[in-house]
Amino acid sequence: MSTFSSSRSASRPPRPSRRKGGRTPAPRAADPVRDLAFDIVCGVVEHRRMLETTLERSTVKESRDRAAGHRLAAATLRHMGSMSELLGPLLRREPPASVRCALLMGVAQLLHLETPPHAAVGTIVDLLHRRGLAPFAGLANAVLRKVSREGETLREGLDEARLDVPPWLWAAWGRRARAITRGFYREAPLDITVRSSDRIPEGGDVLPTGTVRFPSGTRMVELPGFEDGAFWAQDAAAAMPVRLMGDLHGKQVVDVCAAPGGKTAQLVCAGAQVTAIEREKKRAQRLQENLKRLSLSVDIVVQDGLEWQPKQPVDAVLLDAPCSATGTLRRHPDVLWVKRPRDVKALAEGQDAFIKAAHKMLKPGGTLLYAVCSLQDEEGPQRIAAALEQGGWTLSPFTEEELSALPQARTEEGYYRTHPGMWSERGGLDGFFAARLIKQ
Repeated sequence: MSTFSSSRSASRPPRPSRRKGGRTPAPRAADPVRDLAFDIVCGVVEHRRMLETTLERSTVKESRDRAAGHRLAAATLRHMGSMSELLGPLLRREPPASVRCALLMGVAQLLHLETPPHAAVGTIVDLLHRRGLAPFAGLANAVLRKVSREGETLREGLDEARLDVPPWLWAAWGRRARAITRGFYREAPLDITVRSSDRIPEGGDVLPTGTVRFPSGTRMVELPGFEDGAFWAQDAAAAMPVRLMGDLHGKQVVDVCAAPGGKTAQLVCAGAQVTAIEREKKRAQRLQENLKRLSLSVDIVVQDGLEWQPKQPVDAVLLDAPCSATGTLRRHPDVLWVKRPRDVKALAEGQDAFIKAAHKMLKPGGTLLYAVCSLQDEEGPQRIAAALEQGGWTLSPFTEEELSALPQARTEEGYYRTHPGMWSERGGLDGFFAARLIKQ
């Protein structure tokens, strides 16, 4: 197999190319989509920076450019492991990390986004010029042209699902790994929770759980009813835990780590009197803004949920605990490459602390609904086992009737557990875990 390299990159960088007559070429045209995607991918690969953080910092403001840049970056991150394996034989020596990110973006356009070859190659060459990486433009041109011609042949024999998941995660998921990856590559649909079944926006598919689903790429803000708070975005898997808390009408409920507020809104609409706890002021402000659009009244407390206590013990606590968020990999493939095993361990310790804090908030016989958008055993079943061993709790298993709309999510222990491969024929689900505990 042919290999490609930049023969001059091992010595000094070449001088800027010039046209005949000694004139420097005109500046490359701006391409906010590729620039944003490049910043996102480099942020993940080089700095372990979450995708959303780069988006928040970006100077790209046009919504269509941001959406397209996000889509390109997400496709690159979803297929990063297998594309890196594919690139290996085509590179005589390892390029700088930023150049590798650009090459991966080019391969993603060619193999996974159906970008015309001339555009996929040309945009990456231009990107390298704009970012001061012109010495590697020839390398990118040669490698990407090779991929455009022989991409499908180069992919033969690759176990893409396994390559696209870091080894530590694949091992942690065990027998579930293949099933999880079945839903990984598809772009997640838009799921909304509606306040009233009489106000379902046209074009939505009502799922058995009550969530209304729209095709991926649907802009929620453009749906009729958005401005007057008829619904909010919430993955179908994430909408279930509150529905598993039983009758909440008139009950005092504490929502710990409440932002951005989807579950908070569910609690209020179910008739609960809600106190929402959020430690970070910025997140609390977002929570307040979301609830204001929905015209919902909630007592918001900006304080650490580990320290705050109600004046009187409450009936129920919803703890959507801080977690690794590996269950959101369909929407946030960056999670796979940013998180590390030590992060999961630290988060598990924090989850134990939150469960203990919730115990103090509850009256005897009160309910704790523990939930995480994680696929990791350490953050789900193992945390419940630890809480039961510590004492003061009784497990209240979810019944078959309670999960009749999504029976495959009920485990032998009576936990609620989903993963991206479930409901694949309907567009998949986020990964979620939930358990119900009763204070003794």
